[in-house]
Amino acid sequence: MLESEIEKQLVKKVESLGCGVMCKKFTCPGYAGMPDRIILLSGGQTVFVELKQPGKKERLRQRYVQSLLRKSGFTVFSSVCDEAGIDRVVQKCKEMLSGVQL
Repeated sequence: MLESEIEKQLVKKVESLGCGVMCKKFTCPGYAGMPDRIILLSGGQTVFVELKQPGKKERLRQRYVQSLLRKSGFTVFSSVCDEAGIDRVVQKCKEMLSGVQL
């Protein structure tokens, strides 16, 4: 499965949660290694997701940036490459949303 197909599935499932949840392509010009997607949840919560084609590995710079984000308290998913990985992201978003008053 292509990374773009995995990405489409992620966006569809995450945004179907409603509550204004957004799953946006994330680019950071001049700073390499940022995750592919940023999920914006109610209550100002943020989740980062790095997508990969099955069997592909993250680059050293990507792993480094993810570690910085985690140290700053962000939720980061690495190497999401299949439906099971997407489901883990969606479940975490549901858990994070359950603690937010709308």
